[in-house]
Amino acid sequence: MSADPYLDMIASQIDDVLVDAHFPELPGYYGGKVRDNYDLADGRRITVATDRQSAFDQVLTAVPFKGQVLTETARFWFDATADLIPNHVLEYPDPNVMVVKKLNMLPIEIVVRSYLTGSTSTSIWPMYKAGQRTMYGVEFPDGLRHNEKLPRTIITPTTKAAQGEHDTPVTPDEIVDRGLLSRDLLDAVSEAALALFDRGQHIAAQNGLILVDTKYEFGMDEMGRIVLADEIHTPDSSRFWKSASYPARFEAGEAPDSLDKEFLRLWIADRCDPYREKIPDIPRDTLIEFSRRYIALYETVTGQSFQPAQTAAPVRERVRAILQKFT
Repeated sequence: MSADPYLDMIASQIDDVLVDAHFPELPGYYGGKVRDNYDLADGRRITVATDRQSAFDQVLTAVPFKGQVLTETARFWFDATADLIPNHVLEYPDPNVMVVKKLNMLPIEIVVRSYLTGSTSTSIWPMYKAGQRTMYGVEFPDGLRHNEKLPRTIITPTTKAAQGEHDTPVTPDEIVDRGLLSRDLLDAVSEAALALFDRGQHIAAQNGLILVDTKYEFGMDEMGRIVLADEIHTPDSSRFWKSASYPARFEAGEAPDSLDKEFLRLWIADRCDPYREKIPDIPRDTLIEFSRRYIALYETVTGQSFQPAQTAAPVRERVRAILQKFT
C-alpha cells in the first residue's frame, strides 16, 4: 500500500473514467474538449465534466476523478465570488454535473496574468523569450525573467477557437475594431475579470497558493446582464503555484511547484513539439500523479477533504442515471 492513500484510490479507478458522456436520450447534445453539454427546451443547459484531459488544443487521455474535481472546485469559486458577479449555475445534481442557464456567450476569453510564464502559443513567456516586447497591446520592459511577477496584472484576451483549432491572441483595440465587443462591454467584462482575479489571489494566498493566471468566459442573460460562465479558477483554466517555495525556486531559476495541468504540458513539451509532432502515450504512473495534483489543488484551495462519489456503479452509469430526470 502506498504511503499516500489517495494514490491507491486513484490507481484503483484508473480504468473507470468518464471519457464519453453522450447519452442519446437527452436533447440538444454538444460535445466540447472536456465537457459534454445538453441544451434543454426551457433554456437550461446540462454540462457534464468528463475526465477527458486536453492540452495544446488536443484531447489526450482521461484522468481519474478529474471531472468531479473540476466541478467541485468551480462550485467553490462560484460560491466565493457570487457577490461580485452573477454566474450561470442553477443546480449541481451530481459531482460531475452542473445545470446552468444558457447564455448568449461573448466571443472572446478574458485571460488575466500576473507572472511571466506559460508554454502554449498564446502564453506571454514564449513570445517574450522570442524577443517580442509588445503583446496583447501591452508594453513589456527588457530584462524580465521566466516566472517573474509582472509589474502589474494584465489582461491578454483571445478569440475562441473551434474544437481542434487554436485560440488567437487579440488586443483590446482589435476586439472593438472587429466588432467583437463594444468598448463599454469590453471595459465592463475586463473590470469584472480583474475583480474576480483579485478575489481569487486573496483566497489562494490564504491557503498557501499563488493564483498566477486564469481565463474567464462571460455571457449575457435575457435581461442584458453580464454573467460569469463555464468554469472559474479550476486547474484546467488557471495556473497555481505553491507560494512558500516560489521565492527560492525563482532565484535558483527552477520551475515553481505547481498544482495545475502545467505538469502535463511540461511533460509533453520535454518529449515533442506538440504543435508539429505526435504526442506520445502518457504512462499510467503519470496519469495517477496528475490526478493526485488535481485533488491536492481542490483540497488546498477549499480546505476540504476530497470525497469521491460513493456509488457501486461505474461513473458513466451513475451520471446517466442522474440525468434521466431531464429526458
